[in-house]
Amino acid sequence: MAATLIEGVYGMPPRELVDWPADAVQFSPLVPGAERLEAHPGGLGSLAMLAPPGTIERRHEMALALRALAEGGRLTVLAPKDKGGARLKAELQAFGLDVAETSQRHHRICLVVKIGELAGLDAAIEAGAPRFVEALGLWSQPGVFSWNRIDPGSALLIRHLPALSGRGGDFGCGIGVLAHVVLASPTVERLTLVDIDRRALDAARRNVDHPSTEFLWADLRRTEALPAALDFIVMNPPFHDGGAEDRALGQAFIRRAAESLRKGGRCYVTANRHLPYEAALKESFARSALVVEEGGYKVYEAVK
Repeated sequence: MAATLIEGVYGMPPRELVDWPADAVQFSPLVPGAERLEAHPGGLGSLAMLAPPGTIERRHEMALALRALAEGGRLTVLAPKDKGGARLKAELQAFGLDVAETSQRHHRICLVVKIGELAGLDAAIEAGAPRFVEALGLWSQPGVFSWNRIDPGSALLIRHLPALSGRGGDFGCGIGVLAHVVLASPTVERLTLVDIDRRALDAARRNVDHPSTEFLWADLRRTEALPAALDFIVMNPPFHDGGAEDRALGQAFIRRAAESLRKGGRCYVTANRHLPYEAALKESFARSALVVEEGGYKVYEAVK
């Protein structure tokens, strides 16, 4: 008896542009709990994908999707025209596919059917795969935030971070850059690394090989599984969602940090100079102070 093929979705494609089943299996690494495309070779009957904006990441994910499709499986890929959509047709044709393309609401929508041998899948998957970045001395992957360099905000926080102690959290940990510095203190008893990006956590697990760590794949805005009564939290909150600036993201991080700290616990947060986090810090903490402002970035210390 033939196995039942999976109907999948990657990200949250707008339903007014593409139809996908309500019970479709989620495959985006940015949706906690999602499946991995790599785990289902030839097992998908269809997939609707809101494609990532980065070229290397997008071709990597489309190649994984095509590898996961069964023969005759249908892949619908869409993206805003100015965030990779204009390149979708050519990129899919480069894999050897016949592409039906439409345009609607500033998106390009491409439909392909997997038939026969495809070209270039291995190269696209390899180009976007996890790798050791010599300049960082860390594992990373294209598509992860600041994947091949230390973000200037994190670098500023590192230079001004005091020695920490007790139980702490690294909210939006990325590949573990801040965690390395935190765990250099012998008085740190436990550090929970939290991120919404599964690929970042995969890299962090390789980069932060320390017995006092735990890793949590979660959306800080929604999860209830965060640790409580922590002594400290460090964070460089994101301020983009789906490619658009979203200042509420950092504000949500600040509120969740306050909820996870004990009374007297401390939060160290870095941000771009233009981001308005002062009101959220005042609202959520007993007191807060600007530690440094330099090179377009700022660092705050807040005490619950």
